Amino acid sequence: MSPRPLADPTVGERIRARRLLRGWSIRYAASRAGISHATWGRIERGLQAANNRFVLADIAEALECSSGDLAGIAVPGTDRAAAATRAGVQALRTALIDIDLSEPGAGEAPPMAELDRVLSLVDTLRQACDYAGTMRLLPGLLRHLHAETAGPDRRRALRLLCEAAFIASSVLRNLGHPGDAWLGAERCRDAARATDDPVLLAYAAYALATAATASGSYQRGQTLAERAADGLRRHLSRPGGSEILGSLLLISAKAARGRGHPEDSESWLAEARSLARRTGETTTMGLFFGPTNVDIWQISIEVNAGDHALAAEVARQASPTVIAAGFRQVFYYADTARALARIPGREREAVRYLLTAERIAPQHVHTTADLRLTMQALLEQTGASELRGLSERLWTP
Repeated sequence: MSPRPLADPTVGERIRARRLLRGWSIRYAASRAGISHATWGRIERGLQAANNRFVLADIAEALECSSGDLAGIAVPGTDRAAAATRAGVQALRTALIDIDLSEPGAGEAPPMAELDRVLSLVDTLRQACDYAGTMRLLPGLLRHLHAETAGPDRRRALRLLCEAAFIASSVLRNLGHPGDAWLGAERCRDAARATDDPVLLAYAAYALATAATASGSYQRGQTLAERAADGLRRHLSRPGGSEILGSLLLISAKAARGRGHPEDSESWLAEARSLARRTGETTTMGLFFGPTNVDIWQISIEVNAGDHALAAEVARQASPTVIAAGFRQVFYYADTARALARIPGREREAVRYLLTAERIAPQHVHTTADLRLTMQALLEQTGASELRGLSERLWTP
């Protein structure tokens, strides 16, 4: 039986990250701090607390940082955008709770034309993975649109509210808050139901399915996506119908693989790929459905399933530059880095892909747990000096 952790593991993680940043062994770092290497190792693994401020101070001095850095008190200025993003999650969550369509909205809202403009800006920020900027605008926008649903332009307000809630769900999911993403998707569905628009209903179902799979509920995600896809097939002549159907096929493929059904996953991917050849590259409703996006989804599906070689092969054949930098490109570079990091002899390529992902969308990379683990593994394997600055940014509390 494994020992039960006795301390906050994040303190040990920060200590380990800073040690690796300098390329030191545990034995060398411990000698600098004047403690045994066994004690240092237990502290790093969260099995022993740095049980008084003098021990933590000794470790901090050895690592040439402050005790606050290790305890998670200080926030480096280089990562202020990521910190602002994390701080904005609560405000967005509260706004989503408040915009219940069974209750009237409160306060006066700007003209609809202004709300439309703000929504366009929010979507631009989201696609650029500027989560801090998105978070600043979304709570107020959601409340204003909610208030407008009681006005003379109710249907237009509902459509904009549906899209704004979808964006909220997407951002929260990408930041690692799948439960909050589900709430955003429910608000998206509420607005879609009020419009009785089959395309918007399928759009909301896609948001729900992606939130469900992000929470690990693959069966629920697949059920939602399949049901919505079946209902949407009768409405493919409507604007956005084909693109949303394609996105539902992709999330079905991801959910099927998560459930351990690779044959079903391959079938959904094949149908999505066939549809993408007909639609071509699109930007409809911010989904970017098309052949390139199908490749990006397959890379993610394969790397999550552990088939790193296949993920790398799909990445080699894909052309991410045909879509706008940011929103989708970052997933291509980040997931390809995750795959290459697991293939012996390709670690240096992985470093290049990871740093490219950070250049394209730093806030996304700095707030993604999977990429933190990839960076740590690459730092251990390669000692690449290029990763040391990224290590500092990724490991801020």
